[in-house]
Amino acid sequence: MSRLWSTYTAASHRVMFLPGALQGVLAMLWWLLDMESRRAGGAGLGGLPGPALHVWWMLYGFFPFFIFGFLFTAAPNWLNGPAIPRRAYVASGALMALGMLPIYAGLALPGLVLHLAGWGVAVWALWQTLSKAPPQDKYHPAIATGAAALGLLGDALFLLWAGGDFPDALRMAEAIGLWGFLVPIFLAVCHRMIPWFTGRIVPNYVMVRPYGPLWGLLAGCLLHGTLGVMERRELLWLVDLPMAVVVFWFATRWGVARGARQARLLAMLHIAFLWLGLSLLLHAVDSLARYTGLAWNAGQAPLHALGIGFFSSMLIGMASRVSLGHSGRKLEADATTWGLFWLVQGVALLRMLPELLPVLPQQLVTVAGGLWLLAFGLWAWKYAPLYWRPRADGKPG
Repeated sequence: MSRLWSTYTAASHRVMFLPGALQGVLAMLWWLLDMESRRAGGAGLGGLPGPALHVWWMLYGFFPFFIFGFLFTAAPNWLNGPAIPRRAYVASGALMALGMLPIYAGLALPGLVLHLAGWGVAVWALWQTLSKAPPQDKYHPAIATGAAALGLLGDALFLLWAGGDFPDALRMAEAIGLWGFLVPIFLAVCHRMIPWFTGRIVPNYVMVRPYGPLWGLLAGCLLHGTLGVMERRELLWLVDLPMAVVVFWFATRWGVARGARQARLLAMLHIAFLWLGLSLLLHAVDSLARYTGLAWNAGQAPLHALGIGFFSSMLIGMASRVSLGHSGRKLEADATTWGLFWLVQGVALLRMLPELLPVLPQQLVTVAGGLWLLAFGLWAWKYAPLYWRPRADGKPG
């Protein structure tokens, strides 16, 4: 048992990715069962309203495990700075993972407190690495650390809402989790890693990575979140339309046409990034419809283009790459991983279609949830064992 624990805790991505892989299955299974309970006239599964808890699972209880696992590994390398200490990433991962248990049992408050404590340890560890690194270009890890700190605030606001009657706290927690935490971190990682990975594979590649458009996108994220909290969705097109243009410009300059034809792991990143532009475009169209008084809206389609299309697709690509590379295996996506990536694309489309075309049956939402379970269940089955097994090449870590 001690040897297994030693192997599991030998690297930060192991400690974070394993509970993340389990959460990809459990959180969706919980949501489907909760929906079925409420359809049958029940009160749902949790001590909190099901829709609000579903949002929390996705924003704070699933993606962050992979985000912190990636950042704990990548940020010290980006900075050539001190590694994240084992005690820090083990404490963070353990507290966040243990916090899930009471929440699933219907005891939300103690679980949220544990989860928040683990998140705080993660932010402090990232800050220590950032502040102790030698002088250099620190923009990407600084953006990621700042966004993680905003995520900590959002997690605390959700706890505040769960513990009392503060509806504004829930709205702010949702906006911060999405537009202050997840989108900025994914943007920073994409801005740094997509052109870098592409340059290692595509011949005669010229890396384009200007900071000016990135600052514009980050400012747009904060403005989008602020307008959302103010419930001024009819004005979002003023922000989201320019952001969509910038995202598609980045995709073009990063070589999406060439990159998507190369190695599968690289193609996943380029294809996933296009979903961000599509989501922003859908947000803009929805907002323009509200602004002009049209009797149509996109419903939750823009949100799921972002959450399933962008975040989840990018997660499959990035987490698979980290898991393979840091387990001593070849950086090649096999047919199973490639198929699961495309299954997630199908999940995104199925979840969006009933919102965009209300004539379609709402049962497609349940079908999409079932396919999500299949995709992430198979992904976890394939990759989770890598986190408790020694590296295939015999190296430490």
